[in-house]
Amino acid sequence: MESGDGSTRIRVPLPNRKVNEMFAIADQMLGGRRVRAICEDGEVRISRIPGKMRRRQWVREEDLIVVQPWEYQDDRANVITRYSKTQAMYLSRKGQLPSIVDVFGSGEESIEIGDESGIFETSSEVNEIEPEEEEDVDDMFSSDDSDEEKTSEIEPIAEPTRVRHDDFEDDDDGDIDSFFG
Repeated sequence: MESGDGSTRIRVPLPNRKVNEMFAIADQMLGGRRVRAICEDGEVRISRIPGKMRRRQWVREEDLIVVQPWEYQDDRANVITRYSKTQAMYLSRKGQLPSIVDVFGSGEESIEIGDESGIFETSSEVNEIEPEEEEDVDDMFSSDDSDEEKTSEIEPIAEPTRVRHDDFEDDDDGDIDSFFG
């Protein structure tokens, strides 16, 4: 729905903290209407998808969901609702998601992903690249080869010999006729 100033508003239901609902990320589908979820309190819970929700909203891995932990078994929970990617990005931009479940990358803090190769360095970390010294490597496409090497590599190709078909005796195909009668 668009408001008068042109900005887009998305209505997103938030977890009800009074009944102990919290954000979680669906980590792994376990089968049998069960999903392993990483909750905002740091716990990993086996969550049950109710039949009413299973038929209407399909929960996939890496989805943002709301879970309600069981009162009598803390490592289990019920899935209350699932957010679409658009809704999850909206919550991330607005700063509603805790850092442990904000995998959508639009929050205030940037998540440090392992960058061993140095491809994604920031401008303050960029080092001057020094030109490497050229090494003498034999390359089949290089143009710096001397003429002596070129002449020694070229071998003369023999012309193919022609086969004359006149040398074969013309059979009457008598052996084939014996098969047919």
